[in-house]
Amino acid sequence: MRESGGMMSPTALVRSLFVALCAAVLAFAPAQAQQGFTVTTTVSWTWEDAAEGADDTDDGAAIDEDAALLDDEALADDADMTATRRYAPSATLATLGRARAHYGPFAVIDAVTVRMAGDVTSATPRQFAAMLAAYPGLKRLEMVDCPGSLDEEANLILARAIRRAGLETVVPSGGSVRSGAVELWLAGITRRAASDAEFGVHSWADDTGREANDYAASDPVHAEYLSYYREMGMDDAKARAFYALTNSTPFDDVRYLTRDDMARFVTLH
Repeated sequence: MRESGGMMSPTALVRSLFVALCAAVLAFAPAQAQQGFTVTTTVSWTWEDAAEGADDTDDGAAIDEDAALLDDEALADDADMTATRRYAPSATLATLGRARAHYGPFAVIDAVTVRMAGDVTSATPRQFAAMLAAYPGLKRLEMVDCPGSLDEEANLILARAIRRAGLETVVPSGGSVRSGAVELWLAGITRRAASDAEFGVHSWADDTGREANDYAASDPVHAEYLSYYREMGMDDAKARAFYALTNSTPFDDVRYLTRDDMARFVTLH
């Protein structure tokens, strides 16, 4: 604040000098130092809450009762029932910034390894194709922190491209895949996951807000996911059981599965 005679007060002068000094430091700081990574967080969710959501489904639920191949109580017996999702390891995220090249959510680490962190958008399948054209020797897709997809059609296109490319999919220690990213992990020609890897699942929702369990079990809308799971190696019973499990949790929530949970549905190495 200025004094009546036009001179700045001592307090105002000190404040102005401090602001100017900060601006000068930022102006000359390396560009890399001003960059960072954003990790999506998710609210706490318990298995008990998920079970209550499953109990609310009516007779018109998307999957018949005989699809309940696996007892929910058998899933994640040793899991922390109130654990929130973990952040992906900061060291691994930092490595993404030192990659050879970036293609959307993909970071090429070396001749055989690519890491993924981020959402799938409508552009991601094209970015993946461009990456493979530039680095045809890639064999391993490490999924570090993958929240899911903003375009489900593009997500399934990408998943099938991963399978055609013969990539191994890996969730490293501390890694997290959620929502549509779980479909991407399933697409691996072989699949691996660390003991502390997490898999977040929930129901899909269409553009009107209707979720899977809002459609009758006989509705053709379910065929796309069931056929995809069978395409990725599940038999019909496991495909239906996994689909029912994902749809037991509303779209706006998340249910976390462990490596051992996923091993009940598909083969891991």
